[in-house]
Amino acid sequence: MTDTPIHVFLSHGLESGPGSTKIQAMKTEAETFPDIKAHAIDHSSTRDPATRLAQMREAMAQHGANPAHTILAGSSMGGWVCAQTCSETPVLGCFMLAPALAMARYPQSSPVIRARQCQIIHGWNDDVVPIAPVLDLARDQGLPILALPDGHRLENSLDRVVSEFREFLQTCLSDMNQP
Repeated sequence: MTDTPIHVFLSHGLESGPGSTKIQAMKTEAETFPDIKAHAIDHSSTRDPATRLAQMREAMAQHGANPAHTILAGSSMGGWVCAQTCSETPVLGCFMLAPALAMARYPQSSPVIRARQCQIIHGWNDDVVPIAPVLDLARDQGLPILALPDGHRLENSLDRVVSEFREFLQTCLSDMNQP
């Protein structure tokens, strides 16, 4: 594979934490890959999107993560953090669950996703982050999106989310071996 580790940074939503069910399920899945080091960032000290963005940057620097070997994964506000991070610093992968995109109260609410691989998963019945603007953003940027019959927390789709994340990680690892 590579001598450089692949770092996966997981960013939780506004009302959850690094120990949330989704974040821990994805972290556990990432850790099944021998070359991956997974990090669940604790954003619980702030509700401010810009501060959480700075925390992501700090975590990447602290772990010496090479952006070309970095995968970001986040839910809700954490999805926005991942999207905004990779709009500033292109990464290997960006995996977003019900990302808080195209929302007026967020700075840069429609960032241009700059990741070699991207996946958005959103619930059709999301009553926190409306799906329509996220669909528009995905269409405008040519990003893959999977809409599931679920709500914002995607709690009825956890197995599917983890399965999609596993596939996403495999795709990212394969992509690293391409020129």
